Amino acid sequence: MAFRPAYLSLLASGELKRRVELAYAHLEACDLCAWACGVNRRAGQLGVCRTGEKAKVSSYGPHFGEEAPLRGWRGSGTIFFTRCNLRCQYCQNYEISQTDQGQEVEPEELAEIMLHLQHLGCHNINLVSPSHVVAQILAAVLIAAQAGLRLPLVYNTGGYDSMESLRLLDGVIDIYMPDMKYADPEIAKRYSRIPNYPQVNQAAVREMHRQVGDLQLDENGIAVRGLLVRHLVLPNNLAGTEQIVRFLAQEISPNTYLNIMDQYYPTYRAYLFPEINRRITAEEYRQAVEAAHRAGLYRLD
Repeated sequence: MAFRPAYLSLLASGELKRRVELAYAHLEACDLCAWACGVNRRAGQLGVCRTGEKAKVSSYGPHFGEEAPLRGWRGSGTIFFTRCNLRCQYCQNYEISQTDQGQEVEPEELAEIMLHLQHLGCHNINLVSPSHVVAQILAAVLIAAQAGLRLPLVYNTGGYDSMESLRLLDGVIDIYMPDMKYADPEIAKRYSRIPNYPQVNQAAVREMHRQVGDLQLDENGIAVRGLLVRHLVLPNNLAGTEQIVRFLAQEISPNTYLNIMDQYYPTYRAYLFPEINRRITAEEYRQAVEAAHRAGLYRLD
């Protein structure tokens, strides 16, 4: 059976338009990420994400560095949003996540970007760091879907997402791709300046899996729906890999598709923390993969 993106059903029923209206109402006392700043972004007030009523796009285009089920042979249609609701002290994209570089866009312009990426032949629309711009994304999806968008939507998040946003996205997002960065809240606070990360993150991943299930691939090995988790291995096991893979295997699904990432390198402000001011070793990465296998996970990227 041919793939049909989830949001088309909501478009046909009028529910997608209602979700847009609800999301913009949330902006007036913003709780669209787990910080729940409560500021009125529609009136120009700024919270932790430093983003107002309009989304800001840093760049977009086909991306061939994503996981194989996303990039395929035509690339993943990535849209990089400026700013982030995390403050990772080692962020490899800090020029995007921690500065104001980028262009403010209206929902119509964001919809045009999505349609352009579809025209280029990308396999999906990959929304990078979307947690703080959920309302703007929903508005753009409504416009783009009315104009012929038919690609799966990938929600590519740092994993600090609110239940309010995830409920608004239920039936809209086809593929959730959250990070699971930390198992220890104090480690999360030290390196990403974020409170209660494991609790928030695990609740979000549970809800994402409830909505879309395990990752499904089409006959060509391209992802069309489901959950894909990323976990970046940090030096000295500071990410808590064993606890995270155990959580995924026991509380989400042993069929979880997990990318255990080995590309950590010290950048941005990592030099301030001697314990993370180095690359990981081959042995540290091997131990992380072995921990995933011991936990019962087998779909590893």
